[in-house]
Amino acid sequence: MSPLAIIGAGGWGTALAVTQARANRDVRLWVYEADLAESMSRQRENEVYLPGVRIPENVQIHHAICDVVKGCDVVLIAVPSHFFRNVAQELMPLVSSDTVFVTATKGIENDTLMRMSQILDEVSQPFFKARVAAMSGPTFAPEVSRGEPTLLVIASPDEALRVRLQAELSTPRFRLYTNADRTGVELGGAVKNTIAIAAGVADGLGLGSNAAAALVTRGLAEMTRLVVACGGMRETMAGLAGLGDLVLTSYGNLSRNRRVGVELGRGRTVDEITASTRTVAEGIRTTKSTVQLAQRLGIEMPIVEKMYSVLYEGMQPKEALVDLMERKLKEE
Repeated sequence: MSPLAIIGAGGWGTALAVTQARANRDVRLWVYEADLAESMSRQRENEVYLPGVRIPENVQIHHAICDVVKGCDVVLIAVPSHFFRNVAQELMPLVSSDTVFVTATKGIENDTLMRMSQILDEVSQPFFKARVAAMSGPTFAPEVSRGEPTLLVIASPDEALRVRLQAELSTPRFRLYTNADRTGVELGGAVKNTIAIAAGVADGLGLGSNAAAALVTRGLAEMTRLVVACGGMRETMAGLAGLGDLVLTSYGNLSRNRRVGVELGRGRTVDEITASTRTVAEGIRTTKSTVQLAQRLGIEMPIVEKMYSVLYEGMQPKEALVDLMERKLKEE
């Protein structure tokens, strides 16, 4: 088996590298920041994004992306969604048509409203037709890196590809289920971040568990409507990449998106929140693209729309939740 290339050394990319290396696979990890790459190579730890976790010796750490992908059959991409296109464009001249891509990025690109697999499809066209799978599910990087039991989905319309990746990437404590619905898996992983912000807002406002549960439940209904409108399967939203990821991100204490919502509910602004951390809460950007995608498709997503108003139009979080409660009564 060839080395596994992992593109992106945030908390998630580093946790994936550690997990695969512990399963006795050689891993090459690309680090965007040259100083961080040097520090990680020397100290065998990602002090910025995943402190306290030792990086095994069979993880090679590089700043030059060409050194990472050379000779690798599988390239797993775990960079923030707003960097994804640029990274994909840099990768294409360096790989072959036999390369398999796995996207572990959860988001919808602003402006184009593309999922990550669609970006890879587009960027690869001048070179070859990309073979792409999406990995998603309820995961916190620190728990994965500690070897705590984790279940995810690997999704591709190509059955042989998803079965191959399931076998190659699964470990005793990192279990992958296959799914043909790449559209639903990607959208579920992206949009749940916005719903988690809403659940955090309810907590930050001190509105109690009833309100948070209602937001999560109705949020799942919104996610499902969007997935079906985009050609995905309703059933996917009842699985790990839908309900599972939504519950974790909405209630888990390690959730960056939930934390953003809590701070908004307590009166802090988006700019104040984002300026205080180097980590990325994908839900902030994804909210914008999700609203635009829903409008394009004529899909009603009131929770997402209100979170957009809070994040981008200055609406007060309390006012947004009051508006949701005062919507016209209807059948569930």
